[in-house]
Amino acid sequence: MKILQGVEIVDLGLYFAKEKILAMTDFHIGYETALINRGFLLPRHQLASTMARLQGIFDRLKKSKCGLDIVVILGDLRHEFGYLGRQEIRDITAVINLIKKYAKRVIILKGNHDTMYKYIENLAEVKTMLAVRDILFLHGDKIPKTAKLKNIKTIVIGHEHPAITISDGFASAERVKCFLKGKWSGRDLIVLPSFNLLTEGTNVLSEKLLSPFLKKQAGRLLDFEAYAVVADGEILKFGNLKNLKN
Repeated sequence: MKILQGVEIVDLGLYFAKEKILAMTDFHIGYETALINRGFLLPRHQLASTMARLQGIFDRLKKSKCGLDIVVILGDLRHEFGYLGRQEIRDITAVINLIKKYAKRVIILKGNHDTMYKYIENLAEVKTMLAVRDILFLHGDKIPKTAKLKNIKTIVIGHEHPAITISDGFASAERVKCFLKGKWSGRDLIVLPSFNLLTEGTNVLSEKLLSPFLKKQAGRLLDFEAYAVVADGEILKFGNLKNLKN
């Protein structure tokens, strides 16, 4: 589904046709292990689910004959701040190697969870932010200096893990991941949902906001448009958040 001219939502990814860039964010690989280490009993499926979801995105792009030069991960590829385990190394290596089959370059932006161990730097390019033409990609936990925003018309961030809760008004309610699109300082701002498949994310209509980009826009957040990601990567446009809140 098109979200801006030349910009299309493909499941949990955002594809820029002219630039041949696919953006994704917040995989939080290792989150499953962190839960298990805290005593939760659950089967290990984060890697398998992530790989299958990624493969589906690449298959759809290939079927549509969409070229792919760069895959950029907007931060928080890994979950743990400091702990480094063998399982994490294996899982991250598998994810990046899959992406490399379809993209000429893989760029990982630093998020607030990311301690960039040498093994990650050996697998892919690591940057703080990425500017391509008039588009700026970054994690979203910090607002860059004004000089970095010169000539930028579109800002793409992660960090927020946006989601919305859909209810029938009675007993049934479901939380789903969503993209947000609005304005920030006169620029288009697009917020990507997390690729962490173990959790849906933050209900932006009722829970505390994380990103300073959205906190600064708190009074205008209801003017943002929501694009929900539902079963099998189908995208549903729900219009302005104020419509959902009402």
